[in-house]
Formats: sequence, C-alpha cells, structure tokens
Amino acid sequence: MSESSGRDDAGPLRVVLVDDQPLVRAGFTMVVDSQPDLEVVGQAGDGAAALQLLGDVPADVVLMDVRMPRMDGLEATRRLTSRPDAPKVVVLTTFDLDEYVMSAIAAGASGFLLKDAEPEDLLRAIRTVHAGDAVIAARATRALLQHVGPMLRTATTTAEVAAPDHADAAALATLTPREREVLALMARGMSNADLVASLVVSEATVKTHVGRVLAKTGSRDRVQAVVLAYRCGLVRPEDLLRDAAG
Repeated sequence: MSESSGRDDAGPLRVVLVDDQPLVRAGFTMVVDSQPDLEVVGQAGDGAAALQLLGDVPADVVLMDVRMPRMDGLEATRRLTSRPDAPKVVVLTTFDLDEYVMSAIAAGASGFLLKDAEPEDLLRAIRTVHAGDAVIAARATRALLQHVGPMLRTATTTAEVAAPDHADAAALATLTPREREVLALMARGMSNADLVASLVVSEATVKTHVGRVLAKTGSRDRVQAVVLAYRCGLVRPEDLLRDAAG
C-alpha cells in the first residue's frame, strides 16, 4: 500500500503522464501499459491540466515534463507535492534542461530521468519511487551529473536551494558519524544495494541507517536528504563529477 496515494488494493500502480507532446505520451503509454503491474490512468498536456486531472483521478506516480505551456512541470510539481497524499513525481528532462534538475528536486520531485532513457530505466524509476526510494542513482542520472555540475556549484544562490540555515546545520549535527557517512554516500548516488556492498553490512542495517537519516533530518525522502547534504557541504559537486568520470 502506498502512503502517498491512499491505495486500498493490490492492483497495478496507477501512472499519470504529463507532457505537451502527444506522441511522447503515446510512446510512454505503450511502455508503461506493457507491464502487468503498471497502468496509465490519465494524461495531461500541461501542468494546469495535470493538477485538475489529479484532483479527480487517483495516481501513484506522475511522470512530469518540465517545459510545457500554461504551467510548467516545476510549478505543477511544487503544487502537487504540497497536497496531502500526493503521488510521487518523476520529472523528465533533457540535457539542455539540466538547469532545472535541482529546482525539480527542491520542488518535491522524487527523482528525474532523461527523456531518452531506456524503457527499462523508466519502468524501474516508476517502481522505485513508489516504493519510497528516489531515482537519483539511475544510469541516466550518472551520465547527467557532468551536465548539472556547473549548475550545482551555483545552486546556493537560488531561492529553491538556499544556503544552509540553522535548521539544516542542527539536523546534520544530530547524525552519528555512521549516519553522516550513509548520507554522504547517498548523496553520491548510492542505492541501498550499493550501500550494502560499500559498508559491508546487511540490507536491514542499511535500511535502518537510511530511515534514521531521513527522520533526523526531517526529510520526506532520499532526494530531500541529498539536497540538505549539498546545502551543508557534506558532498561537493566536484565529488559527483569525479564519480561520473570514473
């Protein structure tokens, strides 16, 4: 049962597609509906239409384009994720839209994908964010790091990703050394499986560490915790670029 969608059955995960290009929506629909555990339950051509649609149609995951008429995907994501029991949002982006990535995450998205991602990556992303994880270490995301690096360096000048405040510093101070290590590795793109291998601990232990990091930092999900790690300087853009290059 998804905490964000009020599901009361074990049916397919309900997906809504938001993109101003009908052919793109048609392609995504074919990919999503090919899976027995996933179902496209609605489509919208812009952010305003998506908000109206999602007021009537329950959804578990929304695939949200960024650049659309009337209302863009960032504003739609911000408004949608502020609703109670909001669905998870995966923002779709392209290399020429990399300046929007951190803004999308700060707006409440649970992750982002490149529009030319492999179908398997898209399907995995839907299932991953619904399970409560974040799409921040997908193969396409690693390729994107070298493009968002310059933007990350100046992110602290934006309203969405402001300089660390006392609350951020206080939250970080509550973490044990091990939990800080876990947060730093999460921010460098490690999944739970990666953490198990890196820390040589069980999956249950990793889940416990991650859960405590989220609780202590007041983070809604992994992505929000990673944003805090960037703001506090726990991880630097240069680290991500070095990882991507390696």
